[in-house]
Amino acid sequence: QVHAVESGGGLVLAGGSLRLSCATSGIDFSIMPMAWNRQVPGKQREFVASVDRSGSTNYADSVKGRFTVSRDNAKNAIYLQMNDLRPDDTAVYFCGNSHGWGQGTQVTVSS
Repeated sequence: QVHAVESGGGLVLAGGSLRLSCATSGIDFSIMPMAWNRQVPGKQREFVASVDRSGSTNYADSVKGRFTVSRDNAKNAIYLQMNDLRPDDTAVYFCGNSHGWGQGTQVTVSS
């Protein structure tokens, strides 16, 4: 079971940037693929980005070119650098994998 704690969310103007962090424990982090998902109330949770054990990344089309996912195996952490934020990026952002997910951090982008 992974224990994940997200941080770094907040309120930002459209066009701004935020960097989310996710600290993990309870797993052999270095061999685990990790992902960021997001959810708007009343809607299904959607995939945002993932990074596998080798550092290879994958992104949802809606964030390609604006978001960058990375990992630091020494710190058991992953990050999501979000640039050129848009109002429709507003959501609760979660990190985790098939072994579990964190409680999320709110990102609000105002126009």
